[in-house]
Amino acid sequence: MGVPKRITLSEAAALINDGDMLSFSGFTIWRRPMALVYEMVRQGKKNLHLFEVNGGTHTEVLAGAGTIKIWESCWVGHELYGKLGEAIARGQVEGGIIVEDYSHGHVVARLLAGAYGLPFLPCALSMGTDILNPEFDMLKRAGLRDGSNPKIPLQKYTTAQDPFFGMGEVLLMPAANPHWALVYASQVGDEGTVRMFAQTYTDAEVIKAAEKVIVVAEEIVPDSYLRQEPEKNLAPGFAVDYVLELPWGAHPTGSQGYYDVDGEFIKGLYVASKSEKGFEKWANEWIFGVESHEEYLEKLGITRLEKLRANRVLGYSTRVKRGAR
Repeated sequence: MGVPKRITLSEAAALINDGDMLSFSGFTIWRRPMALVYEMVRQGKKNLHLFEVNGGTHTEVLAGAGTIKIWESCWVGHELYGKLGEAIARGQVEGGIIVEDYSHGHVVARLLAGAYGLPFLPCALSMGTDILNPEFDMLKRAGLRDGSNPKIPLQKYTTAQDPFFGMGEVLLMPAANPHWALVYASQVGDEGTVRMFAQTYTDAEVIKAAEKVIVVAEEIVPDSYLRQEPEKNLAPGFAVDYVLELPWGAHPTGSQGYYDVDGEFIKGLYVASKSEKGFEKWANEWIFGVESHEEYLEKLGITRLEKLRANRVLGYSTRVKRGAR
């Protein structure tokens, strides 16, 4: 145990190896480590294996850039700003991405098993559905359940009879233990304690299940401050390996208490990602057209960012138009 190492954005992305299995903090368009995702694309990462409770804006950026080989999840999209995961779908149809489909609960069960240090978790989720149809075991069809990759279980699932109460057949879901949890946090202490504002989703399970953890924090604060209210903290410093402070590091996704989702920006990405050429043009402007996170923020402009900034009392922006009757 010790204090997590403080690193730069470039150093964080460089830690990720081609072919690594990744999982993320957040939910769809909230608290995604977008600045780190952009930097991974700039560094040309390839053949990544994403395992996530649901995909979102970060997934679409990685898929559009051609970095993903395997995607295991239950859904991908941008909520109100783009219902479909265009880049993931295109990769699946064209054969560049292997998509392994689960129910929401299945993915959570696999992360829970990984977080608890168990090889599998018994449950009864989605039994009787085509998600468990052997014909749709895409990793098996690709010949990847042969034991050569320790991150891919030999079976997508199996079943067993309840030996205790005679309740019949139960489902056994294998654990997921990604190489990396890539986490965007509201605050991290100078000794690594992690705090999230608002909903925490499955962030704690992702942190516990992963072998290594990188936390991109909106701000680094004294650990002594966070320990005054320990019930509000999500993870201790010894569970985190690397930290970096990066204001606006989740843009265009939102960070509750700091800034709203940039819906206009995400809509632009969604439209662009409907074609390979469209995404390439978008990426040339917003990823490769800037050399750093600071240049990205300069390109967005202070007026746009201040419009998104949350009111410190209400926790959300009072400047963003949210519709009218």
